Amino acid sequence: MLSRKIGIDLGTSSVRIFVKGEGVVLNEPSATAGSGADSTQVIHNLIGKARGRPRLFRPEVVLSVPSSVTSRERRAVTEAAISAGARQVWLIDETLAAAIGAGLAIGEHRACAICEIGAGTTEIAVISRSGIVAAQSIAVGGGALDRAIAERLHVGERQAEELKIAIGSAIPTDKPLVASIGDLEVSSNDIAAAVAQPLAEIAAGIGTVLSETPLGLAADLRERGIVLSGGGAQLRGLAEFVARSTGVPAVVADNPQTSVVRGAGLALENFEVLKRNQTFIR
Repeated sequence: MLSRKIGIDLGTSSVRIFVKGEGVVLNEPSATAGSGADSTQVIHNLIGKARGRPRLFRPEVVLSVPSSVTSRERRAVTEAAISAGARQVWLIDETLAAAIGAGLAIGEHRACAICEIGAGTTEIAVISRSGIVAAQSIAVGGGALDRAIAERLHVGERQAEELKIAIGSAIPTDKPLVASIGDLEVSSNDIAAAVAQPLAEIAAGIGTVLSETPLGLAADLRERGIVLSGGGAQLRGLAEFVARSTGVPAVVADNPQTSVVRGAGLALENFEVLKRNQTFIR
């Protein structure tokens, strides 16, 4: 097959491209990908970068989209990808893509669960037989954590993000990490206190999805747990926080920030998943 197979994750803060046989070939801030352009122009730019040269063969493209995206938006994204040179376009929900990228066995009858914590939203889903059984999207993500830290510590959001990455923790510890910003000394326990509210909202969202899951499948989740992915999943102690808050075991995916784009690319090898969850195809 000379046609390239491409997976694209249009994240709130970052855009990523996965090319079959090459892995993740692009991972950059959304602003540099689109330079303020709308999503149609961004998709044009990304597919142009991923096709490579010579551009003799039109690629197959999978685009991940949030579950909250409307039918009109789905159609617009699909048409943009086709006009950018895609031979065939598939859309896949972020949670399904994240689950595939995290290595979950989504095709089994037994249920698995994924919590994708992006910059702007958190997408939670229970999946069985390659379909979404229960799901919820909440407007809380890594950005909300940064804002909570900034407000509590009276620092800028960029400084708040730097602190979160350097010493951030979802739970207080006996031996906290410490960092300084100017004359301000901050501990990981300060960060844990700052992010308690947005993390509680994420835990509540997980609880809601679990409560909407049929009893038989919910039993699977109590045994198998939930996988955390997305850039926000890298916060220290988050899996322990989720497990304590929900009563369900939790683990962080390997390379959680690229779960969605890797899953989007890998989904091209599983047409049953794509067909089952597809709205527009051309």
